[in-house]
Amino acid sequence: MISPQRCELPWQEPQAMARILRARHGEQGLVWLDGDGSELGRWATLAVAPQEIICCRGLPGEPGATNPFNALRGLAPGHWCGWLSYEAAAWVEPGNPWASDGMATLWIARHDPVLRFDLQQRKVWIEATSTAALESLAQKLVTSAQQPRAETVSIPLAAWRHHTTTEQYAAGVQRIRDLIAAGDLFQANLTACCSTAWPQESSAIELFLTLRDACPAPFAGLIISDQNEALLSSSPERFLQVSAQGAVQTRPIKGTRPRHSEPEQDANLAAELVCSDKDRAENVMIVDLLRNDLGRTCQPGSIQVPQLVGLESYASVHHLTSVVEGQLKAGLSWVDLLETCWPGGSISGAPKLRACQRLHELEPTSRGPYCGSLLRIDWDGSFDSNILIRSLLRQGDTLRAHAGCGIVADSDPLCEAEELMWKLQPLLEALT
Repeated sequence: MISPQRCELPWQEPQAMARILRARHGEQGLVWLDGDGSELGRWATLAVAPQEIICCRGLPGEPGATNPFNALRGLAPGHWCGWLSYEAAAWVEPGNPWASDGMATLWIARHDPVLRFDLQQRKVWIEATSTAALESLAQKLVTSAQQPRAETVSIPLAAWRHHTTTEQYAAGVQRIRDLIAAGDLFQANLTACCSTAWPQESSAIELFLTLRDACPAPFAGLIISDQNEALLSSSPERFLQVSAQGAVQTRPIKGTRPRHSEPEQDANLAAELVCSDKDRAENVMIVDLLRNDLGRTCQPGSIQVPQLVGLESYASVHHLTSVVEGQLKAGLSWVDLLETCWPGGSISGAPKLRACQRLHELEPTSRGPYCGSLLRIDWDGSFDSNILIRSLLRQGDTLRAHAGCGIVADSDPLCEAEELMWKLQPLLEALT
């Protein structure tokens, strides 16, 4: 546990400080954990120029591959941010088939100092273990010249190549329904991907700001690695949170409807979601799965469900969200919890390993950081993470967007294909 020094600065919006840091240090190694100003999304964190970077690539058996969970167990005390990819599950269950992805399985960096924003109170502090580092950053930010000018970002919808057509996705939904009818599965989260060329001369910060304006979310974030890779997330879903005292929380999302500009129609869509037996059953099924996952590392009798299938509304969608809580067993850490719960139940299925196997057969592309997590370890050793849905991925000169839907026995293939676009379209339209 580390107790950093703190220095309050005159308020500036996170985007203004992000542009100043980019102008002084470049984008490589920049992390920005963002919120939407709600109670869940009250705090934001921004840092650049990491002190230490850890990067793992590859799957078990591949040359040079390293176990990301072992790397996480070896982290030095400090403030760390990064991502863990969906395919890190290969290190948990090597007997299952997993698709190799070109992006890092784990990229995580330690920063000192960091900027911490209270988006509700409009306050900002520098946190650092060194007085010299704190004062140096404060001087740069307070005396900075006029902030760099915003860039214009535009990616036409026609520029995106969809790797799965609507017909193919609907066929995949039907295949999962057949497997459920045969007793092979109970539920599976089928995803699809589209990609385009990374807009030349564009900054990842400016793309993230464009996404942030259109799709604010409580567990959003931007991570720019030193490997020409980046993730830009507007995720509304927390995966795992662990306090310094071992209190655990997860917030699975299952059930989606689009928002509508007309208030009465918007309310009707929300009511339809709340009354949907299919969406409720899917959410409860994942709650049961996560209760079981948490039970492997939490104290017996500590697991509670304070919110079951509650309605939460965001800029572009309504969601059904549940909350599951527990208390870690003595002697276990957040890494133990993360490893036993990986991958997240809400983006895989039930039974989890069988669902992952069937999804591997049906999905033509690997997921990479999508459906993985953006991770944060705070100074006091507490841990938080999201589920990387509603996210864009940069790998070299390629930009990817993914979306998915949970499929159950009574899923309608064409309706699920339509829901896929509810989730994907706001991301693509934001960048036009």
